[in-house]
Amino acid sequence: MAENTELELLIIVVVAADDETAARAACRDLVRRIDGRIVASGDCSDEEPGCWSVTISRASAETGQHVAGLSRAVRNFLRELGPDYARHRVSCEPPTAWTVVEHPELVGDLVAGGERLLVEAWSGGSILFGRSDPGDPDEPPAEAPEDVSDLDERGNPRPRLRLLVDVVTERRAGAEWPARAVASRLSHTAVISEYAVDPPLVRVAMDLGPALGDLPEIVLGAISTLGGNGWSRLRVDEHRATARWSAAPTPPSGVAAIEVSAVEAEADGATAGGPSTVGTTGHD
Repeated sequence: MAENTELELLIIVVVAADDETAARAACRDLVRRIDGRIVASGDCSDEEPGCWSVTISRASAETGQHVAGLSRAVRNFLRELGPDYARHRVSCEPPTAWTVVEHPELVGDLVAGGERLLVEAWSGGSILFGRSDPGDPDEPPAEAPEDVSDLDERGNPRPRLRLLVDVVTERRAGAEWPARAVASRLSHTAVISEYAVDPPLVRVAMDLGPALGDLPEIVLGAISTLGGNGWSRLRVDEHRATARWSAAPTPPSGVAAIEVSAVEAEADGATAGGPSTVGTTGHD
């Protein structure tokens, strides 16, 4: 099978708004300007009162899973936005490159009430559970797969897909955006279940909902969707299958590690707030 080298841009906007509907509406002009689509939105007011995050997806003309292609995809997008955006530093650790625009006046020119902007380029393939959101007024109706039900045909609970994302950041809100960006590639029903702080890392634990297949199949499908190299061997026991990716050395900012797990529903009572999947030096 040919390797999928297409890149995807994820643009996450933090918006001061009264509610989720208002936050998505505020991003509508930007969505049209960049020919993107809203794929996720969430409440981040626990960290910054009155703030919502809106994630927009757009394909990139760049290809390849190497540093040059990923970084170029982010830089070219910033140039589209204007010279003031193009001055921002781009970091890269395959399978992603990213930058954060922490400039409310600048972001406010793009989105009414915009506070900050995270731009990420990701290498990878198709989306595991689909990305269409029928509630998004900017999206035409799409032929998306139905949501996976909690119970199978026999009434038994399905396995659940879990995600841990370690992010190098000083604030919890700074970890939520990239974690949601990763989650949005796998599910449109991601729920943050826990945070854990291990400076300079913040871990975000997420429940991505029920999944189809056996435990190894679910995890292998998820890491295939996320793409990139350097994933660990699949670890499987009676109730859980897990694989992880980590950057070495740890980047100065952004995603440092990703862990994907499929867990049997009856064994899914354990918390995900244990030690980080990488140490502060970036090694196992």
